[in-house]
Amino acid sequence: MAISELQLPAAVKAHQLADAETLAATLAGDVAERLRAAIGAKGQACVVLSGGRSPVPFLEKLSGQALDWSKVTVSLADERWVPVEHADSNAGLLARHLLKGAAAKARFVSLYHQAENLDGAADKADHALAELPPIDVLVLGMGDDGHTASLFPSSPNLEQGLDLASKRRCLPLLAPSVPHQRLSMTRALLASAAFIALSVQGQGKLATLRAALAGNDLTEMPIRAFLHDPLDIYWCP
Repeated sequence: MAISELQLPAAVKAHQLADAETLAATLAGDVAERLRAAIGAKGQACVVLSGGRSPVPFLEKLSGQALDWSKVTVSLADERWVPVEHADSNAGLLARHLLKGAAAKARFVSLYHQAENLDGAADKADHALAELPPIDVLVLGMGDDGHTASLFPSSPNLEQGLDLASKRRCLPLLAPSVPHQRLSMTRALLASAAFIALSVQGQGKLATLRAALAGNDLTEMPIRAFLHDPLDIYWCP
């Protein structure tokens, strides 16, 4: 099955790419183009990225893009509550695969903060994100359970995380997989992005997308919160 066979809302644009390498290069080029335009228009740009293993080729391609990186602010849609040195840290992932060479000049706003507990860390992240410029580009991923960022089904703070009227920028969330403790930008902040891309690969993720499009319960599959906004989906088999 191809993504063109899905019944997508009018505001959603699908990009079907041949393979993972082409997807990474195409998405990196499109993101860089929008960041250049933002710098040209207002002197700065802000991009919010997602972690995990699958974005690595995209991060490497983005790192090599010709940009005035000193005018770019980078942050994360979500983070595992582990130190940067930990193998599961999304901040560590960005340091290894994006913020190097010319891209090391970018300003990074971290969600991870040392605190006595997860709630305290989320409060610190919420405060830090008050300094985040308006988001020009957001790149989301999606799990097989329909989560995006760290907005997981059944997480205790999920309803607040999905509330568009919420004043919170970051919340403590719990994942079903290790490490369980997560920090996530809220839908209210994520949805403020001028351009939102969703990067997914494989037939399994296509099946998840189909299931998400077939229902309306955001708490069952949080990705649904973004599927009716203007959204560009980048997919390859």
